[in-house]
Amino acid sequence: MKATAAVIGVCILGLAVAHLLLPFAPIAELHRSDPATARLLLTELRLPRTLLALGYGAVLGITGAALQALFANPLASPDITGSSSGAALGAVLASYWLGVTSPLALAACGGAGALLALGLLLLLAGRSAAGPTLLLAGLAISLAAGAATSLVLALAPSPFAFYDSFEWLMGSFVDRSLPQAAVALIPAAVCSVLLLRRARALDVMALGEDVSASIGYRPRRVAVEVVALSAVAVGACVSVCGAIGFVGLIAPYAGRLVTRGHPGRALLPAAAIGGGLLLIADLAVRFGPAGRTIPVGVLTTVAGTPLFVWIVVRVRSRVTA
Repeated sequence: MKATAAVIGVCILGLAVAHLLLPFAPIAELHRSDPATARLLLTELRLPRTLLALGYGAVLGITGAALQALFANPLASPDITGSSSGAALGAVLASYWLGVTSPLALAACGGAGALLALGLLLLLAGRSAAGPTLLLAGLAISLAAGAATSLVLALAPSPFAFYDSFEWLMGSFVDRSLPQAAVALIPAAVCSVLLLRRARALDVMALGEDVSASIGYRPRRVAVEVVALSAVAVGACVSVCGAIGFVGLIAPYAGRLVTRGHPGRALLPAAAIGGGLLLIADLAVRFGPAGRTIPVGVLTTVAGTPLFVWIVVRVRSRVTA
């Protein structure tokens, strides 16, 4: 287990360095002619992008693993449960209708939207919802939040609201600053650490509410804490980078393979794998066609859809059996 963790850590570090430096030729050429500008390019443009890709991916991994452990369902993830869509709705509503411009306030509004979506899911589906129930409730919330976001943009005072927010809504790290990265990642990091401290409780809750209560855990309180912490972490990142799908589904699945099925212990590996996946996805976007910007969320959705379909088929076969 320790050897596997070391290998994952080295791989993530290598990916982060590659994400910061590649493509290397423009940086090297600029450094020869203007070292100060080259350093500025690395610290003001590429470093925030690397930090956000790594941090946002880690947040999606750890919150996805926590939600899957809480609902005891491999289909639970920030995008499928509606929290990402809810966060996007909160941020768009605050930005275009309430006139909120502060990154910190936008992050708070995004967290509020995600919290509302997760709370509604908990109310509709329950904590121990079967696969189809959770999927239908989550999709209903996601569709409703997505439709509401489109309506808010269509009726926004600015006629260019759709155009301005398209790339952000699909997920992007382009042209983000260090202050924006701090606004997204500091609250997300605090919430992620607090989620890690509940890993043991999530492992015990997999044995049933009676067992966890007999050991001293309060299942309802743990559920509320996990939902709130996940909502704040996802909402802060979505408010800066937009909604990115399927990383919160793929990373926990891989994390449970590393930990041999333990849902609570999968939180940290899922965070590392999620960060690595988004670094790879954003690197692929960076090497895309010249002059064309491909939102990173489009790439993760294309890659994650086959796995999602496979998990749905497995869940359906289990329910049928």
